[in-house]
Amino acid sequence: MKRKCLISAVLLLSTIIYSCDKTDIQTIDGPVKATGIKFFNFAVNSPVVNYFANDIKVSSAVSTTGVESGTAGLTYGTVYPANNAYATIDPGLYDFKATRPSTAVAADRNIVLNKLTANVVEGRTYSLYMCGFYNSTAKTTDAFLMEDVLPPIDTGFAYVRFVHVSPNANPIDFYMRLKEAPGTEISVAKNIAFKSGSAFIKVPQGVYSLIARYVNTAGDVVIRDDVSALKSNVYTFSLRGDITIGGTTDAKRRFIDNTPNR
Repeated sequence: MKRKCLISAVLLLSTIIYSCDKTDIQTIDGPVKATGIKFFNFAVNSPVVNYFANDIKVSSAVSTTGVESGTAGLTYGTVYPANNAYATIDPGLYDFKATRPSTAVAADRNIVLNKLTANVVEGRTYSLYMCGFYNSTAKTTDAFLMEDVLPPIDTGFAYVRFVHVSPNANPIDFYMRLKEAPGTEISVAKNIAFKSGSAFIKVPQGVYSLIARYVNTAGDVVIRDDVSALKSNVYTFSLRGDITIGGTTDAKRRFIDNTPNR
């Protein structure tokens, strides 16, 4: 009986020690601190750029050779990330720099086309737009930063907003016309000036025509047909390009961009 009690005591002590050892080495990670950001190269005539937060490249593919890739950067009219996601960085104060790749022609290598200094906050999301007309003599563009106050997920509706990025267009009223009901127009935004945007609003799922008009006028300045807005998703519609150029082929033409935020 004594021997059985001794063996039981040893086993119990071993179990306690083993349990303590497991507890000692267990690591419980806290939430990841991050800020989300999208980059838009909407500066008319802009060359390819890579975006840096201070000295860390945060747009396009990371170079594996130490040389930046000119083809992997942001060309005019493109967005990074292009899908319904954001690049992530630590919160804090940054110099965001649109920089020519080291594969550019010798006179342009690594030059900074614009620098925007801003503080970004943990858990928030932002869109940084290169904008204006590219000055090929000074080799500069303009830029602005917007906070993207994303709405809660709504499984019955989509959310949309409008951003004005056409440097020579007057303030814009923005509408969406439902294809299934041609007489139905939703007013998304009113009197939006260059380098500004509206809040997100809720719209029914459907296929729409996107319409930009000058403030308090009836004529359509820009229209884009057959754009889907799917429930549970969030979209930014941005007017970019030279407002004096029409048609469907010129890269610099007036155009309404559709970028998913989520």
